[in-house]
Formats: sequence, C-alpha cells, structure tokens
Amino acid sequence: MAPLNPYLIFDGNCADAMRFYEKTLGGKLDLMTHAASPIADQVPPEAANRIMHARLVFDGGTLMASDAMAGQSYDGMKGFSLSLHFPTAAEGQKMFDALAEGGTATMPFQKTFWADGFGMLTDRFGTPWMVNSGQNA
Repeated sequence: MAPLNPYLIFDGNCADAMRFYEKTLGGKLDLMTHAASPIADQVPPEAANRIMHARLVFDGGTLMASDAMAGQSYDGMKGFSLSLHFPTAAEGQKMFDALAEGGTATMPFQKTFWADGFGMLTDRFGTPWMVNSGQNA
C-alpha cells in the first residue's frame, strides 16, 4: 500500500512552519519557492517567495506543505489533526510542550483511560495536533 502523507496549506508562513517542524520533529527539510521553481516566469511577483512545495522526511513519516497562492482566500486549517504517537508519556509530554510553544493547548497533556498521556493543541502556525503516548495509544 502507498504511504499516506499529510499535505498542509499555509498562508505565507509555510517556510517558518516547516523549519519549526524540522527543529521539533527532526529529519530533513526540502523547500522550494515559486521563484526557484521551473515555472518562476509564470508566477506573479507577489507569490515569488511563497513556498511552492515543502517536504519534511523524519523518523515516523513525511509531512508536506505549501503556501496558498497570493491573493487566494485562506480559511485556515480545519477538520483534521496531525497525530503523533510515542512509547512513553515523558516523550509525549516533551513533544506536546515543544509543539504548544506559542500555540494553544485545547486539551492539556494528561493521563486518559486509553493512554498514559494525551493532549491536543493548535500550534502557532494554526496546525492542529494530537499527541498520544503509552498504553493503548
């Protein structure tokens, strides 16, 4: 079966978000702006520095993203969460805290009936996350 990779759309802050995820999740990040792409001459000047495609390959998966085109309406990220799973509550808590920095915890990281640790947050870039750890996570 082919892997399923989330693809996030940002509104001009894709590069900052993906660099944050690279620092937080580890791995190797590749970024391409519209200006650096083979179709640079077909892109409006206001879109030149927006990210055309980003890919972060890290232990556990691949996260891809881009910026919406300049001038297009952007409603934010809705209707999903990225979910991370860790063997221990200590590992989960550490990741939860890192992702929550500058964001909003919607459910504090805590013990639940299904996991030694679980929490939900929206990071400072608007990406929703769920962090699970231990037990049946």
